[in-house]
This record gives sequence, structure tokens and C-alpha cells, in this order.
Amino acid sequence: MTPLRVVQWTTGNIGRRSLHAILGRDDLELVGVYAHGADKVGVDAAELCGWPDPTGVLATDDVAALLALKPDACCYNPLWPSIDHLVALLEQGVNVCSSAAWITGGKQSPEDLARIRAACEAGGSTIFGSGAHPGMTNLVGMVLSGSCERVDEIRITESVDCSTYESAGTQRAMGFSQSPDTPGLAESVRLESEVFAESAAMMADALGVTLDRMSFDVEFTAATGDTDLGFMTIPEGTVAGVLGYHRGWVGERNVVSVGFNWTMGDHVVPPKPLAHGHVIQVFGLPNMRTVIHCLPPADWKEEGFMGLGMIYTAMPVTNAVPAVVAAAPGIKTLADLPPITGRVRV
Repeated sequence: MTPLRVVQWTTGNIGRRSLHAILGRDDLELVGVYAHGADKVGVDAAELCGWPDPTGVLATDDVAALLALKPDACCYNPLWPSIDHLVALLEQGVNVCSSAAWITGGKQSPEDLARIRAACEAGGSTIFGSGAHPGMTNLVGMVLSGSCERVDEIRITESVDCSTYESAGTQRAMGFSQSPDTPGLAESVRLESEVFAESAAMMADALGVTLDRMSFDVEFTAATGDTDLGFMTIPEGTVAGVLGYHRGWVGERNVVSVGFNWTMGDHVVPPKPLAHGHVIQVFGLPNMRTVIHCLPPADWKEEGFMGLGMIYTAMPVTNAVPAVVAAAPGIKTLADLPPITGRVRV
């Protein structure tokens, strides 16, 4: 089979893991790399992701040049999506697989969502979003529900210590290092994590129910001492634990809940003990429960677990490229695609 032509969009924590995986697959051909920073323009893709041999593919910030390559797909991994960039890709027939705060597009404005749909129609293209959480966790929850005669609620909790996730801006927006009494802090956390609400709505739709409303609740836990994480500090008395859920309701019944039990630093005891993984629960007949742990293989050479988490986030998107290219045009979710699998290397 002719390999699918793929552009890698950004090479940050997640993007460089996606780039490395693309180069390792014989059914995908890397044809271009979009560089977010000027310092990466002109750099070989191999250097950007730690691939052993030069590829001859140099990173660029020229969107028109990338579109001229006529790629089949784009692995789109910035922190936040740019509607203008997405429209440019989709209008030219480039299928987009995104980890950038996109599950259904539900958090976008009606105007921007209409632009995305129009671009998919014009280009005959598809956009799909996934990741670890939201993404893979939602898929596992939906699969577990298939073992139940009756489903009352699906509840998914990312229960981890986030101290190794070196993104100070993201962590502060999630409340960390802020006073628990900061005005508007709960709303900031709701907005920063709104893609979890998208995933809850997607699961409800797969379960065959129409949500009447979404809600958000959050509880902050203060640090009992100072912690210096290197990239940021968590002073005593500021937020060191965040427990929150986006909940979908049918009438007065909470049927889907997607959230997080996150801590940072050494001086915090969260209201619920950390499970150090993703806790996925289906309440019904019968109840189902599993915890996903992301663990290193025997040959893991990196220090810490940050890299593992980035691979875990990138691969549900990168591995979806063939299925997304084959899908009908439009916005597709995990509920629309066949099972996404990895590849055995022989």
C-alpha cells in the first residue's frame, strides 16, 4: 500500500512524540513539519524528535508551503487549536488528527464550529480529536459500559501528581500556586478544562441519551509547606490540589462525569487518595471499574515519567491517521471510528 503523506504540526512535548512515531511506521510518510518557534525553522525532523538518521524533511513556518505538499493528513499537536489554521488545512483536503483541546469542537463558538464544518465539506476532509484524557479514557469507559445491562453513570478521574508536567502557565490556570480564595479561580479552571465537558457529552451521545445540562464543581486543597519544582513554586497556603468534575445531567440524574484529582508538590493531602492513573468506573448492572497505569518498559532510558505521559497522549491521535483518512468527511469522534490500535514492530 502507498504510505499516507503526513505533516507533523508542532514539535513540543506531544508533537515530537508523534513525529518520532510517524517516522517509525511504514504506512505513514512524513512530508512536512510545522515549526511553532523560529529556532526550529530549517531544522531536520530527526533532530527535533531524536530520530537516529537525518530525514531530509526540514521544519518550516510556511503554511502555504506545507499545503502545497498535498498531505493526506496532519497530526495537529499545539497546546490550543487555531481555527484559522484548521480551516486552512481542512479546506485543502487535509484530514486533521488533533490532541489540541479538541474532542467534538463543542467548546468552540457557534461561528467557529460552522467554519470548521464548512471547511470539511469544501475539502472533503475529516477532523478527529483524542489523547490520553480526554480520549483513551473515554473510549475505555464506553467499552466497559458494553458489559452492563443498565448504565447509571460513567465516571472518569485522572488521579495523578502533576509535578513533572513542566507547563507553569497551564498549571497556574488550573489553580496551582494561586490563593484558594482568588476571585474567579473556579471559573478559570472550568474554562481551562472545558474539553473534558466535550468528552462527557460525547460519551452521553454514545450511550444514547441527550443531556439537559452540564455542570462543573471543583475543590481546592492548600499546600502545608513550600515546594520548589524548578519551573514553578507552590508556596505554603496556595493551591496544591485540584479535584474537579464536568458533569452531564439528564433531569436530576448525573449520567456522565469526567474530571481530575491533581496534586503538585510534596506538601498536600488531597481529599481523595491518588490512584496514580486513570480511574474509570461504570455504575449500573453490574458495576465495572478499572485503573489505567502508564508504566515504563524495561528498556526505558529517560528519567521520570513525563515522556511516557506525552507518548500516551500523542499515540491515540497518531495511530488514528489511517482510520481518519478513511472516514467520511466532517467532525468525527471516538464513537464514530473503528478501534484504534498501535503497530507491532518486527
